[in-house]
Amino acid sequence: MNISDIARLAGVSKATVSRYLNDGYVSSDKRENIKRIIEETGYKPSSQARTLRTKRTGMIGVIIPKISSESVSRMVEGIGSILKKKGFKLLLADTANNSKEELTYLNALKEYNVDGIILLGTVLSKQHRITIEESEVPVVVLAQQLEGSPCVYYDDFDAAKSLTDLMVKTARKIAYIGVSNKDRATGKNRYDGFMTASRENNIDTNRIITKEADYSLEAGYEQAGKILQEVPDVDTIVCATDNIALGAIKRIRELGMNIPQDIQIAGMGDSHMGMMSTPELTSIHYYYKTGGMEAAKLLLNMISGEEMVVREIKMSCKVVGRQTHRELELSS
Repeated sequence: MNISDIARLAGVSKATVSRYLNDGYVSSDKRENIKRIIEETGYKPSSQARTLRTKRTGMIGVIIPKISSESVSRMVEGIGSILKKKGFKLLLADTANNSKEELTYLNALKEYNVDGIILLGTVLSKQHRITIEESEVPVVVLAQQLEGSPCVYYDDFDAAKSLTDLMVKTARKIAYIGVSNKDRATGKNRYDGFMTASRENNIDTNRIITKEADYSLEAGYEQAGKILQEVPDVDTIVCATDNIALGAIKRIRELGMNIPQDIQIAGMGDSHMGMMSTPELTSIHYYYKTGGMEAAKLLLNMISGEEMVVREIKMSCKVVGRQTHRELELSS
């Protein structure tokens, strides 16, 4: 089915159909007739024709740090659920946690004439801000706060603070396994939330043992081993991610310790692996899918010209108490 077929079935010229598709003048009776034929036949203009007409490609670039990450997949699911309804398609770019690759893709996607970009940022540099501000297409940052730029981010400070408030109730000696503070959300904000809660609960922060890991199970395993070797009487470990916590649990078990009786542990992210682990992992639930949906809505409003004011949207979170902290164990 092409434009000639639509013209023949509607009893009009190809030029009339072309004017209709380009929102040009067509008499009301012919317009209704063409519309009826298009609906009956299910005809859709080619992407090339649509692009020429609207100056849009219907493509949205989504830059992600790691395609295998559960939190990332939940955010992308939310993005896709909104864009699909509006007829847009996703073009995914995986940076493998390389912030320089984020900059490369921010520039490369513009060459593909995408209508907008959603960046799931990790380490946002001064160059990120410059590139985003100079971008000719709308850009929304997701999962990091970038002041003065459209973004949707999670309250990582309050998340870590709330979780630590729970854990310190039965803690005698506490440790923390975090990630690099270069990652403002998962690194700095969660660490600051943990330390603030510790101080507010009268814990001497100078005596807290802290370790830095990457985001992997293996790193959690390794750093938990170091903590227990250096300070064998640690009885509480708070981790910046569920992956780190699950890796730590494996090492704790290998050392013959019981969870949560000998040592309690918690992560952040409320992952499916954490829910299915034995014992089930106490964690923080982030509304990742909803955050993705909000980012997509914000971007679409920017594309359509409806969003004229820069918006920063902060998403809430909640503590999910399960079986790896002592309070739950004692009350069950």
